[in-house]
Amino acid sequence: MTIFLLCCAAVPTAAFCQQAIAQEGPPSDFVRLHDIAPSIVEDMRYAGNDNFTGRPVPGYAKGRCWLRRSTALALLAVQKEAEAEGLGLVVYDCFRPQRATRAFLAWAQDPNDQLTKQSYYPAIDKALLFKEGYIAEKSTHSTGMAVDLGFVGQDFGTPFDLFDAASATDYSSINETANANRGKLLALMRKHGFENLPNEWWHFNLPGAADAELHDFEVR
Repeated sequence: MTIFLLCCAAVPTAAFCQQAIAQEGPPSDFVRLHDIAPSIVEDMRYAGNDNFTGRPVPGYAKGRCWLRRSTALALLAVQKEAEAEGLGLVVYDCFRPQRATRAFLAWAQDPNDQLTKQSYYPAIDKALLFKEGYIAEKSTHSTGMAVDLGFVGQDFGTPFDLFDAASATDYSSINETANANRGKLLALMRKHGFENLPNEWWHFNLPGAADAELHDFEVR
């Protein structure tokens, strides 16, 4: 068993350092989203090349969505209501192993790797992504209580993971359709208990995620 001490310098001072333990598999209260809500589309970006690093991210052996059971059940309720309106959810990231967050930090500190700059961070130096809050040293995704998502085939004004002010949920200078889609997603997710990260229209987590235990098992 390997233990990594994660010192959370990028979060408020009330936060504490946690031990992220490399585990053999998911905890007993984690489930595959497909087993709970099979109609939700899984487009797990960090398992492939279509993400801001331009390559598969360590920790994602498979493109599968794992979550705490409570999170998956809440998403099922959102999906049922969305389907009643002719919509459907697509998830881009769910549980994120801590080893993936460490890989993000290493990527951000490599000034020579600019492969995806034009697509994902055209207006910001990658070295500032942690400081500006676009990537977190302590991610709520590692608790199994957070998810990145949208509606299948719908316009949200920016793509997932665009590190730019335009990705903020309430950004005003987007088209009417995108603004409506952001508002609808926000309302549905809040109705079923989720909180939104204001600078990312796609990120939602259940209350208490910021203080929950972090995990580090391979996504399979």
